[in-house]
Amino acid sequence: MTVARSFSGEGAGRHVAVIGAGAVGSATAIEALRAGLRVTVVEPGEPGGPQATSYGNAGWLSSHSVVPPALPGAWRKVPGWLADPLGPLALRWRHLPRALPWLLRYLASGWTEARVQRTADALRTLLADAPALHARLAAEAGVPQLIERRGLLHAYRSREEFEGDALGWRVRGRTGVHWEEWPAAELRRREPDLDARYTLGIFVPEAGHCRNPGAYVAALARHAQEAGAQRVAARATGFRIEGGRLRAVRTDAGEIACDAAAICAGARSGPLAAAAGSPVPLESERGYHVVVEGASVGPRTPTMAADGKLIAHWMDGGLRAAGQVEIGGLDAAPDWRRAEILHRHLLSMFPALAAQAPQAVAVKHWLGHRPSLPDGLPCIGTSAASADIVLAFGHGHVGLCGSARTGRLAAQLLAGTAPETALAPFDPTRFG
Repeated sequence: MTVARSFSGEGAGRHVAVIGAGAVGSATAIEALRAGLRVTVVEPGEPGGPQATSYGNAGWLSSHSVVPPALPGAWRKVPGWLADPLGPLALRWRHLPRALPWLLRYLASGWTEARVQRTADALRTLLADAPALHARLAAEAGVPQLIERRGLLHAYRSREEFEGDALGWRVRGRTGVHWEEWPAAELRRREPDLDARYTLGIFVPEAGHCRNPGAYVAALARHAQEAGAQRVAARATGFRIEGGRLRAVRTDAGEIACDAAAICAGARSGPLAAAAGSPVPLESERGYHVVVEGASVGPRTPTMAADGKLIAHWMDGGLRAAGQVEIGGLDAAPDWRRAEILHRHLLSMFPALAAQAPQAVAVKHWLGHRPSLPDGLPCIGTSAASADIVLAFGHGHVGLCGSARTGRLAAQLLAGTAPETALAPFDPTRFG
């Protein structure tokens, strides 16, 4: 079924406001149109632009990314996170008092393997067929070349290093994820540019990746508008709710009368959720990337290096390395040393890259904000103040991957139909 191209008139379908035109918001707008709703997208910035989280992420459609960041024993690492401001996960001291309640919940969520498994089982319902769903959306939006479905690779230095991640792979296996092991000789054959210190590859065939997340999200937003959505270039600030029914979304440019709304504003969704009667512990996991334009060597398969906790693969604009987690809030200035760490590790992963003449390449840096809830699960459900307001945010490291299914679920809630996936694990009220 394609997206409706026109509406029969002013009363054609319930009028919904989708707040945010990122990956989740754009997918929600498209699916709401498909359901016959009238859609207004509220977004102050250019969809897919450099200010957007989707613009600079790693591009992985990792249907196997079901393991939450916090695992049993993570609490032992907190002193190291505080002591090393340039480690893979770092906490900015000034932000610690505000982030502490979130951090405590984050650690508790992964306290036992059973808790981790429950989270993984829930996430798998959002991610299992994500590459296929994104391929469909990309084809509808006229950019099928941006979605590739040829698997993802995890590179390990040794069998012992892989066994150090045994819990995560054990949990993935129970959710139905399958993988192949590439021993050293096969890894060398498949990835000739990869440094010889990597001797084991774990290849996940079902996964995929996006060659240009910013362009992809921009195409989805454009597709929604071409299909009939209206866009208001404004910032949503709250809601007008009367007798439990939504009457309007308030913005810095005035009110937008509507029958329903979806909060899909990523890391900036917290105040809107609170305004809808559903405060949640949302935090920004700040992430960085570096793009080497003009690079001539790199991975054949999008690759995560276990020793550097970064993802490297080709984008339309060059070779990108993305990763790092920094808990520092939305407003702190970037620490570009973290991007330089990614660059140095990228050069160590692909030694021939370091041999390229400096004048032959250009290196660009970027910072974005992953919207993260402490238990590793997004919020997908209706608000406490009004069932007309749907929350759809907080996907952490799987926002792009999970956006296609989330858009379908949010649209079903907006249309008043039964969700195709059980939403109890994602209920906004789980935080009390």
